[in-house]
Amino acid sequence: MTIEAHAYARAGLLGNPSDGYFGKTISIIIKNFGARVSLEPTPELRIEAHDRDLNVFGNMDELAERVSLYGYYGGERLIKAAIKLFHKYCKSSDIALENKNFTIRYHSDIPRQVGLAGSSAIVTATMRALMEFYDVDIPIEILPSLTLAAEREELGINAGLQDRVIQAYEGCLYMNFDRELLEKNNCGAYERLDPGLLPPLFVAFKIRLGKVSGHALNKIRIGYDRGDRHVIDTLSSIAELAEKGRQALLDGDAGLLHDLMNENFDLRSKIQAISNSNHEMVETARKCGAAAKFSGSGGSVIGMYEGAEMLARLTDAFNKIEATVIRPIVTERDSA
Repeated sequence: MTIEAHAYARAGLLGNPSDGYFGKTISIIIKNFGARVSLEPTPELRIEAHDRDLNVFGNMDELAERVSLYGYYGGERLIKAAIKLFHKYCKSSDIALENKNFTIRYHSDIPRQVGLAGSSAIVTATMRALMEFYDVDIPIEILPSLTLAAEREELGINAGLQDRVIQAYEGCLYMNFDRELLEKNNCGAYERLDPGLLPPLFVAFKIRLGKVSGHALNKIRIGYDRGDRHVIDTLSSIAELAEKGRQALLDGDAGLLHDLMNENFDLRSKIQAISNSNHEMVETARKCGAAAKFSGSGGSVIGMYEGAEMLARLTDAFNKIEATVIRPIVTERDSA
């Protein structure tokens, strides 16, 4: 019997990147794109490579192109790390695993390295497949910390909990990563928000801006660890935007939400170097009257717009700078 598990792309609506620094965020799932992991019983444990992971190239031009688009590391290392952390969790929890092996493979259509959480989706989907295969129940509030450990501890990726939490819970979520809560419970406080409260949203991404998110966040991490007050205070201000945004959603205050999203990007620009091409994406949206901020750590933006006419202007403007625009599917009704 073949087991299949999924995890979807996500976008940070407000508060990122404060999630890695005991902050607060609001995120949405994006069902337009996803990672799928399939697993079937076999005599030995085997990880099958995705086409993007194969080290066979037509020539050096193709190698250079693929490295530019997808980086030096593929999904195999993510799957290995997920399997190791799953095994470690079961041993530490005194869960006896049935003595059986499997072949595992993955497929993902999440645009790589543009801030839509493609890596964590592969890890989350792998964990779900392993849970079903071995009939192990990992509490939903613990799963994000486990998937984060696979990337941070095993692979040295600088990341926060936000991506893993929203990919575990899905929908729209307000997250409070208070230090005391995390240290006591190994999880934050997570509140589901009705996706019906969301204003019309768009996501735009530019494949050519792809980069490894952990690298993009290194400057912030260094400043935070050094006790840089400017970095720490700015992250605190960004976290407060998520709290205000939660109330704005509940109150139906689209105008305030618009301003908060723009402020999120402006504050982030004070502590992270933003490339001209990434600035161009944000400015393209704002010139059309839309709000815009990073979905993750760069390469894509999420924003809100008013009406079909503005969406058409946004699509045309982003096409001119070779960026793709989608309307995110948060629930199945959004695809109707």
